[in-house]
Amino acid sequence: MDNIRHGLTWTVQCCALLLLVAVLVSRETDAAAAGAVPWTLPLVKAEQWGSVSETAAPLGTPDRQPYRSRPQTHIIGLTVHHQGEIWTDGADVAAYLRRLQQWSRRDRNWVDVPYHYIVAPDGAVYEGRSVHWAGDSNTDYDTQGHVQVMLLGNFEEQQPHVAQLRATASLLGQLMRTHSLGADRIVAHRHHTSQTVCPGENLMAVFEALLQHAREQARDQVREQQSAAPKR
Repeated sequence: MDNIRHGLTWTVQCCALLLLVAVLVSRETDAAAAGAVPWTLPLVKAEQWGSVSETAAPLGTPDRQPYRSRPQTHIIGLTVHHQGEIWTDGADVAAYLRRLQQWSRRDRNWVDVPYHYIVAPDGAVYEGRSVHWAGDSNTDYDTQGHVQVMLLGNFEEQQPHVAQLRATASLLGQLMRTHSLGADRIVAHRHHTSQTVCPGENLMAVFEALLQHAREQARDQVREQQSAAPKR
């Protein structure tokens, strides 16, 4: 009987969290309809790489706890990460993300992959977890309110690809506009905590240049949007 009660409590808690996220998504959809900043960048959507949504994912056995991930309602910053593993050119990004999602749920009890956006070496940008869920980390900083952007590769040992850096700058520019943030709200993972060298020395060597390009991308995106608007 105790196991049954525990299982019901766990299921109710999971459903409550998922319902809250659904409400947040609905609110953002309403805001977009009211004239929010349009998304203009190419994006590999989560369903395209084979993501299983949190509502469709197996909830596990009654003795497991609800997802440890937390909903978030307001974005205050952007955090840049590297994967921290050697990435081999030509490797299957979609297959990697599916494995990461399975590990995140099975071993960490996270709602999804830990990052909101993933940038591949060829410059393709992949959608990760919904921004309505705070990111998750194995380090001791509070991820609440931060959009997590991860570049595939280990930049302690590898160099980021030029296409990857360009795509990251464009993505950060888009996110700056979407969430009304300045470039001063973009930081590296290591700026939050001393527990990591993420996103690696080779990315940190060009981090300020990356921020400058993000500013330029944000300005360029505004100009393009204005020039495409119907003339009155």
